[in-house]
Amino acid sequence: MLKYFTAYRGLLALLLLCLLIEAAYAVAAPLSLKYLVDEAFVPKDGGAFALILGLLIGAGLLSIAASLYGDYALGKLVGQGTAKLRLDLFERLQRQSISFYRDYGTGDLVARFTTDTASVERTVGATVPMLFAQTLSACLGIGMLFALDWRLTLIMLAGASLMIAGPKLLQRRAEAGQQLLKSSQERFMNAIDETVKGHKTIRSLHQQERVRHLSARLIGEMLKNGLRLRLVTSWMERLPLVSLMVLNGAMIGYGGYLIFRDQLTIGGFMAFFTLFMTVGQSATNLTYLIPGIIEARVSFARIGELLTREPEVPEPAEPRSPMAPIREIAMDGVTFGYEAGTDQLRGVSLGIAGGSYTAFVGASGSGKSTALQLLARLYDPRQGQVAMDGVDLREIGERRLRELALLVGQDTFLFNASVRDNLLLDKQGLSEADVNDAARKAGLQEAVARWPEGLDTMVRQEGGSFSGGERQRIALARALLRDPDVLLLDEVTSALDPASEALVNELILSLRGRKTVVAVTHRLSAVVEADRIHVFDRGEVVESGTHEDLLSRGGAYARLWEKQQGFRLSEDGLHADVNTGWLARLPFLAGVDAGLLGSLSAAFSTQTCREGEAIVREGEEGHTFYIIVRGKFEVTKQFEDSGERRVATLQDGDYFGEIALMKEVPRTATVRALGPSVLLSMRRETFQRLLSGSTQLRDELSRALERRA
Repeated sequence: MLKYFTAYRGLLALLLLCLLIEAAYAVAAPLSLKYLVDEAFVPKDGGAFALILGLLIGAGLLSIAASLYGDYALGKLVGQGTAKLRLDLFERLQRQSISFYRDYGTGDLVARFTTDTASVERTVGATVPMLFAQTLSACLGIGMLFALDWRLTLIMLAGASLMIAGPKLLQRRAEAGQQLLKSSQERFMNAIDETVKGHKTIRSLHQQERVRHLSARLIGEMLKNGLRLRLVTSWMERLPLVSLMVLNGAMIGYGGYLIFRDQLTIGGFMAFFTLFMTVGQSATNLTYLIPGIIEARVSFARIGELLTREPEVPEPAEPRSPMAPIREIAMDGVTFGYEAGTDQLRGVSLGIAGGSYTAFVGASGSGKSTALQLLARLYDPRQGQVAMDGVDLREIGERRLRELALLVGQDTFLFNASVRDNLLLDKQGLSEADVNDAARKAGLQEAVARWPEGLDTMVRQEGGSFSGGERQRIALARALLRDPDVLLLDEVTSALDPASEALVNELILSLRGRKTVVAVTHRLSAVVEADRIHVFDRGEVVESGTHEDLLSRGGAYARLWEKQQGFRLSEDGLHADVNTGWLARLPFLAGVDAGLLGSLSAAFSTQTCREGEAIVREGEEGHTFYIIVRGKFEVTKQFEDSGERRVATLQDGDYFGEIALMKEVPRTATVRALGPSVLLSMRRETFQRLLSGSTQLRDELSRALERRA
């Protein structure tokens, strides 16, 4: 940490000088007793008394002045040094790659900026100066004690070793306890962050009791770890006091012995004992500092862990700056995995022509979003390269890359400022007409008209005060105002109703020819007019071509397309139905006549759900069959060793719960919405009522469903 404070050499020199003056006075004051008693009081010499008193007063005034100047120098030194440390830590955080934020929770990072930097500030502002002052005072005092009587001094030093040995023995336990306490504080701060951000989901799923029990457990851990640490530190503080008490008795006994034998004057003993008490107090103060130093060591290590971590996506030493418009983007033999030993992409090679509209499609987990993130250089490939006009993205400076290519994701973050500020950010020179035009193109104008203060409406809770669709439109308008040459879109219509989705699709088509647009989507109806469609499956590009080409091949794209066709959704997204052709393709309805399929189609109910809402829960009785018309869902299961874990992802055209149509069985997993979604549902009673006229058909369906189970 010295580099943060030695930069201010003038302040540091002034502080050291002031501490030296204060320490010298602290030692000289007790020493004056010898001369007051032996040279002034015993011989009753008024002149000597006046001289000694004058020197004491003068030295005292000098010490007071030194303390005032020292406090000023210390305050300024600590303030500037700690501010520089916090700024360096903040800048280091901003340079980190996305993987960094998977390793550290919000509470982990906040703790380093709050409790850990506060510990550093306390250490530098109080502990270190006190450590220096008390050490200097003790060293000067010991020198004076040797001058007064070397025999008593040797006894004192022998006894003082006890004051050091006790705390030293407990130091390792104190460091371990400090680490445990800070870890439990981090876990609690992470829980608070999760509770605040997920308060809607917690209330909608009635999880308050579970969250309360979790918080109580974490608070209990903090209490237990804090108590354990407090016991260790109290022993570290009390052992030196016990040693000092024993040493006092020894000093008084041996000092009296020397006086009785006329080997030490009364004034000399008074000066020695007073100075000994001063040195002893300094030594005791030093032991009081040990718990704080241990805490600071842990904090220094935790901060140093961040300051020394290098980003996985580093800035190039000599950045290059390709010129717009970009003529070609290429991925050449790209292999990438988020974790060692796993690959989300394997040997992907593809080309994207400048000014084209290109789509990445595929099932969830196929690697399409990962490929888009590599185009935005949120990650670097393990093998191969991603290039713009032949320039590897690793050679392009980040500022220039963000000017050229902009990623709009499905998770939109908004700053706690006005909508206008969120749209403009650092863009200067844009007119009101520019802002309104971007809002109109992104389909934001109706929402702006509803908001009480229009574009000056304040954003709260990082966008939680707006719907998912409104946040997505704001993100699109923000992207349009930044006017990138390459626009990367990751499921940007996932939270939009059909009418708004159509508007965004029109916007994408209008940009074709002027900008390069690369869109990731699982909804194939949105990419029918794309210039090029790349179909991902298990980390590889298995097909590429136009919509018509891919349909004619009858491959992976055609199967995805077939699965998603057969639904009709109203413009407001509140009503849906499924045609008989789609139902006929379900394995357990194969062979059912058209009339019964028509009855089944009419019997479905439309159900909408919010982000985070659980449609079915593991272990609950199953009585409803669901078809996903629009949306994305995660399937999770409880495992004894790792708790709840995602095992699958479902999206448009997928279905679940079909076993419940024939018999009552517990749900084997929990299905939870990852965003606003629309489902078609049918209860067992309705299904069996429609089949009541055909016992044979019911038996065949029962056997088909059992085979699927």
